[in-house]
Amino acid sequence: MSTLISPDMIEVAPRQIIPPGVPRKRWLIIQPKSQTPLMVDSGKVSMPLNLLMVATIVSQHFDVDFIDERIGDQVPEDFSPYDVVAITSRTLNARKAYAIADRARAQGRHVILGGVHPTMMLEEAGAHSDAVVFGEIESVYEDLAADLYQKNVKPVYRPSDGWRALTAFDRPDFSFARRSPNSKRYSFRVPLLATKGCPVGCNFCCTPRIYGKSFRIRDVDRVIDEIKYRQHEAGKPNIHISFMDDNICFKPAFAEDLFHAMVGLGVKWNANISMNFLEKPHVAELAKSAGCEMLNIGFESVSPETIKYVHKGSNRVGRYEEVVANVHKNGIAIQGYFIFGFDTDTIDSFQHTYDFIMRNRIEFPVFTIATPFPGTPWYEEMKPRIVQHDWNKYDTFHYMYEPARIGRDEFLKAFIKVQREIYSWPNILKRLGPRKPDWVWLVNIAMHYFTRRLTPEMLL
Repeated sequence: MSTLISPDMIEVAPRQIIPPGVPRKRWLIIQPKSQTPLMVDSGKVSMPLNLLMVATIVSQHFDVDFIDERIGDQVPEDFSPYDVVAITSRTLNARKAYAIADRARAQGRHVILGGVHPTMMLEEAGAHSDAVVFGEIESVYEDLAADLYQKNVKPVYRPSDGWRALTAFDRPDFSFARRSPNSKRYSFRVPLLATKGCPVGCNFCCTPRIYGKSFRIRDVDRVIDEIKYRQHEAGKPNIHISFMDDNICFKPAFAEDLFHAMVGLGVKWNANISMNFLEKPHVAELAKSAGCEMLNIGFESVSPETIKYVHKGSNRVGRYEEVVANVHKNGIAIQGYFIFGFDTDTIDSFQHTYDFIMRNRIEFPVFTIATPFPGTPWYEEMKPRIVQHDWNKYDTFHYMYEPARIGRDEFLKAFIKVQREIYSWPNILKRLGPRKPDWVWLVNIAMHYFTRRLTPEMLL
């Protein structure tokens, strides 16, 4: 008598990655330092969560060493102890990453490039590597690992059937970073991931190409388990967490479940969030109950014309002040991002932004120059007008092209002026008011001195 067998009853043997009798290969994973002269990679830096995920996954089948140049680790001249040299890269450190990659290849090592810039610039990155990982390693790891052992490496690894689900994603092993004698240069904030992706699709953003327009979530229980594990590691409950998600609230039901589960844990945290979710007062109320101390909000511009130009439909300028009020009445600080230099901007955009920030007492305003990043639709549109082709200067703080309504010299002068005024001593006091001394005060003090050093020449 035959028995029907359900597909989920069939046990699938784990894939054999390391051939019998073959010794484990060794990886060197490198986080390069950027070469921009400005504040990027200075002071305390966050542990590179994505790269620690890579190290954790790779360690299943390889021995792994980890180097982070940003904290003072030195990249070796001799790569002979390693079979594979894997380097992550953003646009602003691409030249440094390529220089390391070229040295390693010259010594006969397999070189793998990954991260935002190699994903956006596959052909360019391919000229400096044996393989480029498109987007994220989790979705292609087994094929890459098997090919490395079989000495049959392909030039590009991208997922053939979509991105791997995050539901069962386990916690990264931070010990790879903490082994460094320079690990004290890492921020006290613990990086953590609850979701990936952002389907909003702003035309200046790299995320849709890297992760598609998908939005993936981890199981709430796994996120809570990781938080408790980090508390155990630290030996105290009151740790500080930075959610590294592009937008923690894109699925409101998930975010609310997560926040409810975090109530009473004793952690403090910050996260990126789209403005439209904060139009509902209960979101900020619940976030505060869960331990939120700051929300990072991309205002981008206070001009409706500019918001339409960048295709950011989640921002409704007419409700900005309502959103700020919802956040502030719960005692949550705001890190607000503002971009200058779009073709819709005029010289008045700087004054309007200044007025908005001061009127609403935004605690930590961040100002950047509109930067068309390679691989985005906006880059292709703006390419004929771009005057800056040095990847080292793609730090969102260098002049890229002349906006349609503002001349170069006038723009640079106004860009520096608005920052100096916002971070003047009187205006820091007006914005922070009776706030108790804390790290937000320290950031404002650091920005005061930073803005005083700015000159137009530094931005060219």
